[in-house]
Amino acid sequence: MTKTLLSLGHGYSAQALARLLPNDWHVIATTRSQEKADALSKRNVETRVWPGEDLRTDLGRATHLLMSIAPGKDGDPILSEMAEDLQAASHLEWVGYLSTTGVYGDHDGGWVDEATPLTPSTVRGQRRVAAEAAWAELGLPLHIFRLAGIYGPGRGPFAKVRKGTARRIIKEGQVFSRTHVDDIAQVIWASINRPNPGAAYNVCDDDPAPPQDVIGYAAELLGVPIPPEVSFEEAEMTPMARSFYAESKKVRNDRIKQELGVELLYPDYRAGLQSLLRLETT
Repeated sequence: MTKTLLSLGHGYSAQALARLLPNDWHVIATTRSQEKADALSKRNVETRVWPGEDLRTDLGRATHLLMSIAPGKDGDPILSEMAEDLQAASHLEWVGYLSTTGVYGDHDGGWVDEATPLTPSTVRGQRRVAAEAAWAELGLPLHIFRLAGIYGPGRGPFAKVRKGTARRIIKEGQVFSRTHVDDIAQVIWASINRPNPGAAYNVCDDDPAPPQDVIGYAAELLGVPIPPEVSFEEAEMTPMARSFYAESKKVRNDRIKQELGVELLYPDYRAGLQSLLRLETT
C-alpha cells in the first residue's frame, strides 16, 4: 500500500529523508516560493506553495506528516491555520516534528539527554518549547526530533576555509553537538518504522566538540594553513551567530541507538568532513 508523506516546510533535512524513502512512497511538500516548488517537482515531489494554498485535502491524503517549519513570534504557523484540522486527523499513522537541542538551554558544557528539563535561554529556544507543547496537545502520534547543529553536502566549512574567511572563534569552555543531515534522515526513517508516539529523540553524533576544532580539522584535510584564532569578544558576528555561543552543552544520543537501532553513518565530525571532501572531489 502506498504511503504518503506530507512534508511541511520541505527544506534541507526533509529533503534528505525524501531521498531515503522507498519508491512506493509519495511525497507532498510545501515550500515558500514557486521557484523552489518547481525545483522540487523535478525530484518527483508533489509541491504546494505555502502560505497560500489550502492544505486540508493534502492532509486528508497523508498517512505520515513531517513538520519542519520553525515557529515565529506569533507561534507555530501551521497550527495557527490548521490546528482543528490536525486535531481531527486521526488517520495519520505517524507525525514527526523537527525541533532543536536549543530547548535545553545552557549547561556550561555539561551533558543533557531527553529527560533534561527544557530551560531555553534564547528566544528561538523558548519558541521551540512552546511549539513542541502545542503539537503534543493535538493528540496525534507525535515524535519529536531535537536536532543538533546540522551540516552535510553544501553545508560544511570547506568553502570558507578555502576562501581564507574562516575563523577559529575561541570562547573558553564552549562546546557544541552536531549532526550530519544523512543521519537525521536515517533517524526519522527508523522512527517511522518503529513508531513510539510521545517520544522525543536527540539527533546528534557521538563527539561534541569546540567549534574551532572542526574548522582546524577542515583546514588539515584541505592541506591549508589553520585559520587564526579570534576571541569570542573580539569576533565580528551576526546576532544570530553570536546567539549560538550563548549556550554550551554536550548532547547524549543513546536513545536513537537503543530504541531505534540506529548506527550513525558519521559518528563524529572527522568522519563527516572526510565524507564531504570525498563528495566534493569526485
